[in-house]
Parts: sequence; C-alpha cells; structure tokens
Amino acid sequence: MFFEPGFLGTRAALYMDVVTLYFAILPLLLGFSIRQAVVGNIPLHYRSQIAILGLTLLMVIVFEVGVRVEGGFIEYVKMSSLSYDFLLLFLGVHILIALLAVGGWIFLIISSYRTYLTEGIKGMGKHRRMGKWIFASLTLTSIMGCSIYGFLFLM
Repeated sequence: MFFEPGFLGTRAALYMDVVTLYFAILPLLLGFSIRQAVVGNIPLHYRSQIAILGLTLLMVIVFEVGVRVEGGFIEYVKMSSLSYDFLLLFLGVHILIALLAVGGWIFLIISSYRTYLTEGIKGMGKHRRMGKWIFASLTLTSIMGCSIYGFLFLM
C-alpha cells in the first residue's frame, strides 16, 4: 500500500507523498505550538512540541524505511533530470541542517523543561532565542526536503 503511486500526481510513492506533505506543514504546526507559548498556554506548548517531535521522528523513520525498500537515493536520482552531483550535495547539506535542527530541538525541549521546573517562566530567555534558531532551521529543512521531492519527482 505505501509503495503504490501517491496522491500528489507525481512519480513518487504514497509514503513519499505523505512524508513530504507532513514536512510541508511542519512549520505551520510549529507556529501553532509557538503561538501557545506566546499567549501563555505553556502546558499546551510543551505537549504540542513533544507530539510534533514524535510525529516528525516517525515520519523520518517511514521515509528512511521506504527509501531503503525502494532501492535508495541512487534509484531516485535516476528519475531526475538534474545531475547526481548537485542532488548529492543538496541532500548532504539538507541532512546536515536536519540533524543539527532535530538535535537542537531535542536538547531545547529537555533543557527547557528542566529550567522551567527550577526557575519557572522567568528562566526562559535562552529558550526563546534558541527556539527561534530551531524554528528557522526546521523550516529550512522542510523547504529543502520539499525541494528534493520536486527535484526527484517533478524534474
């Protein structure tokens, strides 16, 4: 089922369409969660961050398993009119930013929870600054991931 043609009208499999759609809306989900903190709904902000992180990690697992089953990146590159070198470089930068963003996100959630327990809301100045960087890097990662989808399945 997951390897049947997807619903976005490209050559991509269903799992790839689902994962790409998720990452396309990830910045909106994060924006909703951040808005909760801005309006003072810290419990919903925290719970939504945990849920979004969990769903993001699940989508990465679905993506990684699907790519491996379908033959890997090299098989997808064969479908694109773009050069292998460009796609590999773009993918490498995307993976680096994604790893740093998700690692930073996990660190931010854990460290902020600890700070909140000991200092309360007044200790969240560093959290806000780091949160802006994490949001920006996750948004960039989402844009790059959606771009790779386009490079592989639309070009």
